[in-house]
Amino acid sequence: MLATVEEDGSVAVRGDPEHPANRGRLCSKGSNLPDTLGLGERLLHPTIDGRRVGWEEAIAAVAGRLSDTIRQHGPDSVAFYVSGQLLTEDYYVANKLVKGFLGTANIDTNSRLCMASSVAGHKRGFGADAVPVTYEDVELADLIVLVGSNLAWCHPILHQRVLAGKEARGTRIVVVDPRRTAAVDGADRHLALKPGTDATLFNGLLVYLADAGTLDARFVAEHTAGLKDALDAARADAPSPDHVAAVCGLPVEEVAAFYAEFATTSRVVTVYSQGVNQSSQGTDTVNAILNVHFLTGRIGAPGMGPFSVTGQPNAMGGREVGGLANQLAAHMGFEPESVDRVRRFWNAPTLAAKPGLKAVDLFRAVEDGTVRAVWVMATNPAVSMPDAARVRRALAKCDTVIVSDCIADTDTGRLAHIRLPAAGWSEKDGTVTNSDRTISRQRPFRPLSGEARPDWWIMTQVARAMGFGAAFPYETPADVFREHAALSGFENDGARAFDIGGLASISDAEFETLSPAPWPRRVGGEPTRRLYTDGRFFTADGRARFVPVTSRPLPRAVMPGSLILNTGRLRDQWHTMTRTGLSPRLSSNAPEPVLDVHPRDAEARGLTDGGLARIATPVGNALARVRVTEAQRPGEAFLPMHWTDRFTGSCVIGRLIDDTAVDPLSGQPDLKRMPVTVEPYSAAWTGFLIARQPVEPTHGGYWARRAVPGGHLIELAGDGALPSSDDFTFDLNGATVDYSDGARGVLRRAWLTHDRLEACLFLSASGGLPGRGWLVDLLSAEAMDAPARRALLSGRSPVPVVDEGRTVCSCFGVGITRLVAAIQSQRLTTVQEVGQALKAGTNCGSCIPEIKEIIADAQRSNVA
Repeated sequence: MLATVEEDGSVAVRGDPEHPANRGRLCSKGSNLPDTLGLGERLLHPTIDGRRVGWEEAIAAVAGRLSDTIRQHGPDSVAFYVSGQLLTEDYYVANKLVKGFLGTANIDTNSRLCMASSVAGHKRGFGADAVPVTYEDVELADLIVLVGSNLAWCHPILHQRVLAGKEARGTRIVVVDPRRTAAVDGADRHLALKPGTDATLFNGLLVYLADAGTLDARFVAEHTAGLKDALDAARADAPSPDHVAAVCGLPVEEVAAFYAEFATTSRVVTVYSQGVNQSSQGTDTVNAILNVHFLTGRIGAPGMGPFSVTGQPNAMGGREVGGLANQLAAHMGFEPESVDRVRRFWNAPTLAAKPGLKAVDLFRAVEDGTVRAVWVMATNPAVSMPDAARVRRALAKCDTVIVSDCIADTDTGRLAHIRLPAAGWSEKDGTVTNSDRTISRQRPFRPLSGEARPDWWIMTQVARAMGFGAAFPYETPADVFREHAALSGFENDGARAFDIGGLASISDAEFETLSPAPWPRRVGGEPTRRLYTDGRFFTADGRARFVPVTSRPLPRAVMPGSLILNTGRLRDQWHTMTRTGLSPRLSSNAPEPVLDVHPRDAEARGLTDGGLARIATPVGNALARVRVTEAQRPGEAFLPMHWTDRFTGSCVIGRLIDDTAVDPLSGQPDLKRMPVTVEPYSAAWTGFLIARQPVEPTHGGYWARRAVPGGHLIELAGDGALPSSDDFTFDLNGATVDYSDGARGVLRRAWLTHDRLEACLFLSASGGLPGRGWLVDLLSAEAMDAPARRALLSGRSPVPVVDEGRTVCSCFGVGITRLVAAIQSQRLTTVQEVGQALKAGTNCGSCIPEIKEIIADAQRSNVA
């Protein structure tokens, strides 16, 4: 990304055409990053127990509390929970401090929730967590298999490269996913299998390939081990396409056609993501995918191989430095020889010698008092962890909770004793690694805000205050990077995959101008673009390992009448919305949490499209808007993961999912298969609040807040009597103007400072509410004229205005109203024509499936 600071201080961004990952393209979130750079929501100063302090006092407090906890309760009473949003240098210092000098391995990362199963599967199959393919391979493949990956929304730039390959060379695309996602739009085949049956599908493929003789006998004989056991297990689990079809809930002809296509296509890339990883058998499913590539020798050559795409910007960098509790730095584990090597390199006599607590167990240990001090960095476990209510209880009773973040108000930050302001995007300086092992520089283009500091600096100061100064001499991120690179090459004769020893002696100037390139990058060698080209893997004998896989049933009991809840991401939001929730454009496409259900399930439960539903599990409840769609399989439902207590009254996904179903190898919780009951939420009244400042209603019903230009729009509903003016109050400034009619069930109030609108509230028991567009526009005005003031409580503009409507194309801010009007007035019939007229769909392309639907709806209306 290339960023420019304009003379007025505003920021403009565009994709870097020279970067190999995106070649100048940005997704909607990247395009709208300038919306997230304001200081209004930033954490700008350290605080202790809510009291603003200076850095010296804050560092001393953190160091003192950690030291006291270790002295009284031992090293394992301390834990860190970090994030794939840290830079590699931040990650490295955290791992070194905790494992090397605090003497515990209790440091885990939110990447545990998104890719730990891939790490475990890679280590079993490849002998190392080393992704074999490159982004270029998706353009060279003849067949792309997307497994549990809505690539069109979650990795839209890569998806555009897949579609470019399809257009240029006829690449075929198969999507394996229970839902009909946006990625299906460009696909040739969609296998809408039952959730959690991916392993059976690929076991059946292994059997099919073996029986059809579609295997690379030389590659198997010379470069692999364990085929017989893996094939025996697969035969027991998936003996025939008919059996696979029955287990997966698919037509047998679709299974057979997929198997035949895979068998007869040499260049195959299998792309997989959270639909595979976020499962209690995620590691086995990863190995089932690897097994079919080993059998056919489709690895280590252009256009072929298994490809795990990560869910966070620096999940790979975290893997490199040992961010997971069961790893040491530089891709080393806790084998005695590795522990000894890292101990000597760091000169760390108290180095942890055994794995620490993985994420789920870490917060259980906080709850039971085993862990008494926890430091959370750049993540929001009070929302994102399964059984989030348990996590909140644990943090609320913990002796010491430290939170480092760039955002002042997060659900986790509200539970912190010490809050430390961290550098944010635009201020960070260091490196990240993407899904195909490319290391890139992230450079700052703005000064640090307030008293914010880089995470590596904060931890370095704490380490020095704890007496470890000699081991933490870092003054710049380049200092950290050089040590990280040196450790990767230390006593590495090529047996360890991760090696960037060739960068260990780069100068500060060379670090500043470091070009994006993949690892390995050994001393005297060039960056290695593609791995396993010689058929040698990182196992003791150099052979890849087939792994026997047996699929397992649903991990939780399903009560009669339950739906199986799937969770995942939306196109324009990111994790728990602490950043993307600040952008009006990004908030407009999907302004409220929505539960997707099949028409059959909606009818059986009395749910209506656009109505509200109550969702319940044994661990929690939620309220969400309903969308009735045939894109959802019957018997299943989908709910996005992003909403928090800051943005909705009751729709925290982590409160619905229990933490009992966990992959036994990776420790990754099962987030895709939670049984839920769903029933209508009968709202007695509905309404909305528009305000300059963020507001969190406390009426106990439904609400959902989103950013709009100039402020916030909150949709409201309740199941009791319509509140009166006195019952429904907010901490808002300004004089009030009221209108209420109890007989008609209407309440309207506006807060004004002179002629400036501060907020307005509209409630109705009949559902008759005005549009939001004109009222939202008033927030951007410093003053209202007399006609606007007179019309305010009617909710209708005194002069005609055009409401852009819900945003369809977030890159260029094209709303559905303008889009439909252009389609109708200009008789646009293709996505290309829409792009020429409005630019919509011409950047990241993630809105193209929706544009197609809008065009189709318009054409059906014309025919009618």
